[in-house]
Amino acid sequence: MTKRLLLCSVVLVLSSALALGATEEDISAALSLFPESQDVAVAYSDAGQASLEFAIGILEEALGVDVLFDRASEEAYMALEIDPANKAWANALSQAYYTLGDVFLKDNDAKKLAFVRGQFWGLASLRSSAAFATEEVQHGFIEAVKQETDVAALFWTYGNWTRKDEFDLLGAVFRNDPPKLLALIERCLELDESFMDYAAYRALAAFWGGLPPLPLMQFGQNLPRALSYICPVLNEPSTCNVCADCPVSDDVDDYFENRLIFAEYYLMEMELWDEAARVLQSILDDSIGERYALYNNHCVSLAAELLQTVTEHL
Repeated sequence: MTKRLLLCSVVLVLSSALALGATEEDISAALSLFPESQDVAVAYSDAGQASLEFAIGILEEALGVDVLFDRASEEAYMALEIDPANKAWANALSQAYYTLGDVFLKDNDAKKLAFVRGQFWGLASLRSSAAFATEEVQHGFIEAVKQETDVAALFWTYGNWTRKDEFDLLGAVFRNDPPKLLALIERCLELDESFMDYAAYRALAAFWGGLPPLPLMQFGQNLPRALSYICPVLNEPSTCNVCADCPVSDDVDDYFENRLIFAEYYLMEMELWDEAARVLQSILDDSIGERYALYNNHCVSLAAELLQTVTEHL
């Protein structure tokens, strides 16, 4: 495990080193991997991972990261002077680290490291906004979130932060992370429900379905609430029969993660093993398509793993 983590760190450092002296063309090429409100435009392969890591190096160097930068220090990221015109660069880095950790890295220590860095870049983007200044003035983080309008910064901060917290769920609860996370993702839903193909619905379903069961506590697992958020992105009339406006789009089945979240954070948690097997198998049987090639390929791999667990209960 230590060797794999070291290798990951070396690759990231090399990516930054290669980015030294990045030109405007380099930056434009790196940013082209991050089309607005879409998955990162890289292949589900080692070459795709290399492209993503190289883009990270380019954008970090462009935002002032050098060989002396302390990537483990939140204060170091917050000390960077990010021009508001370049907030999208920090957002791209937050998305890049999320994708790196979620899709490509296998070692848990390396994954957590990527999510931590992604969270820091998201926070750096948020705190570069004048609207977020209320956090430092008097009202605190949640009130600052309520003023923010940068959906990408909000969403990728949430995504990385919540994935980092998965490594220590009880610790996250007792650090009082859940209300901050909930504020971030609810603000995303309020601002643009269609962002990243309705990702806030998936995120909220995973949030409420993935919390530890803590009876009588505000932030414990709540499966009916998880279902209420995933139903808008499902074609499951028998399960979502109380949902007046479901699904929100005719093509919700095209993005496999909708069904994956339904299976993992609701059906499996409810021990509805037959239904979970049916939904997971539907992902494996479906055509991946080109529109969501990266994440649909990833979801097929995850669905196969989950189906192995489900079949043990059939």
